Order: sequence, then C-alpha cells, then structure tokens
Amino acid sequence: MRRNAVLFVAVSLLSGLGGSAMALVCGIWILDLTGSTGLAALAGLCVYAPTLTGPWLGGLVDRVPRRPLVIGVNLALAAALLSLLAVRGPGEAWLIYAVSLAYGIGYVLVDAGETALLPAALPPARLADVNGWRSSAQEGVKLVAPLAGAGLYAWRGGHVVAVLAAVVPVLVAALYGALRLTRTGPAPPAARPAGVRDGLTALLTRRAVRVPVALAAVSIAMSGFTTAALYDVVVTGLGLPSTFLGVLAGAQGGGSLLAGLVVGRLVRRRGEIAVGAAGTVLFAAGCLGRCLPWWPGTVAASVVIGVGLPWTLVAAVTAVQTYTPQAMLGRVAGTANTAMFGPITLAIPLGSAAVAAGGRPALVLAAVACLAAALAAVVRPRRQPAAGGPDRWRISSGRERSRSFR
Repeated sequence: MRRNAVLFVAVSLLSGLGGSAMALVCGIWILDLTGSTGLAALAGLCVYAPTLTGPWLGGLVDRVPRRPLVIGVNLALAAALLSLLAVRGPGEAWLIYAVSLAYGIGYVLVDAGETALLPAALPPARLADVNGWRSSAQEGVKLVAPLAGAGLYAWRGGHVVAVLAAVVPVLVAALYGALRLTRTGPAPPAARPAGVRDGLTALLTRRAVRVPVALAAVSIAMSGFTTAALYDVVVTGLGLPSTFLGVLAGAQGGGSLLAGLVVGRLVRRRGEIAVGAAGTVLFAAGCLGRCLPWWPGTVAASVVIGVGLPWTLVAAVTAVQTYTPQAMLGRVAGTANTAMFGPITLAIPLGSAAVAAGGRPALVLAAVACLAAALAAVVRPRRQPAAGGPDRWRISSGRERSRSFR
C-alpha cells in the first residue's frame, strides 16, 4: 500500500499549497478592493464557519460513495475559483466571500471523506504513520505557500493566483481517482446510523476516541486563546517589532514538520491517548516558555508548540479512524472536526479580551488548562470496558479487528 501512502501525502501537499495561498490572497484582495481591514478579516470567518456544520456534512459522507464525493468537491472548488475571474471592482467582492465559504464547506467535506477513505486504502498499522506524514507535508507547505501566493498576487494580481489555484483541486481529484481502495461506497442502508446523534454518541461513549479528541480540542482552543497574548509578549514584553512574529511562525512550522515524521511511531508504541496527552503537555510547556523575558527562549518555545499541536491532532484523527465502524466514519469525523476546531472561534475573542491583563497571564492560564486536561486524560477509569465493549472496533494494530469489519 506504499503507492496509496504516497498519493495521500501528495494530496496533502497540493491541498495545503492551494489552500494556504488562497486563504491569504482572498483577504488581501478584499482589502485592496474595499480598503477595510474588517471586511478583509471576514474572508477568514467564511472559511472557518462551516466547521460548525461538521456533524451534518459528515453525515452526508456516510450516505454517498466517498471517493466520488471528494473528487466532485474538488472539481466544484476548481470551478468556484475560476469564478473569481469576474472580480473587477468592489461590487464583485461578494464573489471572494462566496469562494471562501465554498472553500470552508469543501474543507469539512473533504476532511471527513478523506478520514473515511484512509482505512479503506491503507493497512490499519500504517494509519498513524501516514497521518503524521500528511501533517508534515501540510506544515511544510505552510512555510512557503502564503509568501508565494502574496508575491504572485503583488506581481500579477488576483486573477492569475485564482487560475493557478484552480489547477490544484483538479490535480487532487486525479490523485483521489488513482487510489486503490478495498471499499469505496457508503454502508448498506440497514447498517447506516439513523442521524447525527449517533455520530455524537459514538464520539462521546468511547474513551479511546473521546479523550484524544478532547485533548486536541483543548490544545487548539488554547492556541487561539493565546494569539493576542503572543502579540503582546513580542511587542510589549520583549520590545521587538511585530515582524518577529514571522520568525516565531517559522520556528513553529519547523517543529510541526519534524513532529509529523515521528508521531506515527509514537502512536503505535504508546497509543493515541498517551501521545495526545504528551502533545498537550508540550503545548503547555511552550506557553510557559513564551513567558520568558528572553527572545531565544520564545523561539525555542515556538518549536516546542510546533511539536505538541500536531501530536494532539494526529492522535485524535488516528483514534477516530481506528476506533470507529466504517459505516459511521464520515459523521464521526465531521463531529470530531467540529469538536476540535469549533471552540477556537470563541477562544480567539476571549483571548483578545484577556490580554487586557497582559500577555503572560493569558499564557499561564492556557498552560494550566492544558496541563489539567492532560492529567485528566491519563487517569485511568476505575472500570475497564468488557471484552466486546465499545473498544472492540479498534483496528489500528490489526490484532483486535472486529469480525464484522473484515
């Protein structure tokens, strides 16, 4: 299945390239058209808002053939991007918002669909490795794609960026078509869950899934909560120019790239909960490190955070894939996506308000929240699930696979 692994990593590279470039360019384009930073920021909201609909969009993934769905979504995104050729002035700025919203919906559908496709394309024991490689690919692209997109926009304008970005989802669709899958369609009607509530129940009732997803949710939310705090620490605490944030972003991206290369082996050896807890502790340590009145320490702390965040995310995604029945993967993945990324929409404004007390108190508060979550995760429940209980769906090792999903 090495071929499939390479194809999935290539998909992550291409998707990250196009998505990261357009996410920045859309905001810049609206700013140039309207002169309003507030209107430019709304483009980002359009991308993230569909995350809240994850349980419902994930349910769609369980009801239609998954590979045709992700191919169709990518081709639809290509068509949407080409519609930006009609943008000539402020009167057409709404098209940029519409494309940003389409991107957000597409992200949710493709993320749930790809999460459901991976177990049909790879041996169970390879899921964590490939998820880690995909994370490294995405983080590596983020180091160059926004700069390349902004540079191309400044040189040739938004229309050229839109056309080149439209090529990316077409290539991604071709890569999805080249996958060799053991199972591509939805579950038989009798086996399908009745509604969104079943996906939520599957997520919450299995500790093996619930705990890693909760750890990722806390860590990601705290990353949003500390955004304003980091600005305050750099500009006010350290007395450095705001451009130093670019250095910290690069350091964090480098840590994330390295983290993805080793997380798969750690998940196989220690399990999803242990790796998720370790990532949360590393994120907490990074928050405390950013409190140091020494800029090299802040850079080192950013590298530590860059390692911790991907560990929590990869552990959560792998847990969803390995402990969820095939028939429910779409909606459980969508629900998990909402649980992990939805809280950040509230955490960012809360962090902006909390920074009134200074950046370092907010960072300490985030570290305490993460450490408390990690401690709660590693405390074993008094009663272990009986044989044949909720965790009987674990397939990551290949040794505990349920007969009904062979």
